[in-house]
Amino acid sequence: MNLLDIWLLAVALAMDCFTISIVSGVILSNRFPLFSREGLVVFRLAFFFGLFQALMPLIGWFATSRFSEHLEFFDHWIAFALLAFIGGKMIKESFEEDQKNTFDPQRLHTQLLLAVATSIDALAIGISFACTGYHRLSQLTAPLIIIGVVSFLFSILGYILGTRFGKSITRRLKPELLGGIILVVIGVKILVTHLLDVS
Repeated sequence: MNLLDIWLLAVALAMDCFTISIVSGVILSNRFPLFSREGLVVFRLAFFFGLFQALMPLIGWFATSRFSEHLEFFDHWIAFALLAFIGGKMIKESFEEDQKNTFDPQRLHTQLLLAVATSIDALAIGISFACTGYHRLSQLTAPLIIIGVVSFLFSILGYILGTRFGKSITRRLKPELLGGIILVVIGVKILVTHLLDVS
């Protein structure tokens, strides 16, 4: 892969992070201005997205020689299950007016779960690296840094867009319902894409 391919790949991998960050911005916009002490929560979310998007290809690259077939069979199912679980819970809670919604993007465990769920698909990228001439760890340094930084920046951008347009969105649709639908759609997209590739 040349440098342009790596940048395009990084942007493609960042799309799920970007989308979920928009939803998080909509949900947290009234409580967490970006440039405030509480706004550190947003940078932590973006950091986890960037970190896991960079780590998963590395794990896929390491595991290629021994576990690649198993990883390719399960990774999309795991991503789908995690995203469908979180999204389904959000959708259910959006209809429970008398109960407090428990989905909160500021929580550490929620951020970690989202970061893992959106990055599992990147395991396959690590496998493709191993199959396209990346035989040494030193060759992966630049691609992984680019992938991590792009995901981080797109997550911040997504949050800013979510906070900017959040009020107009929430007038028409509950943010938890919107977020849940988006997470389920992302999970289905990951699953269908892999199943179509296999067939």
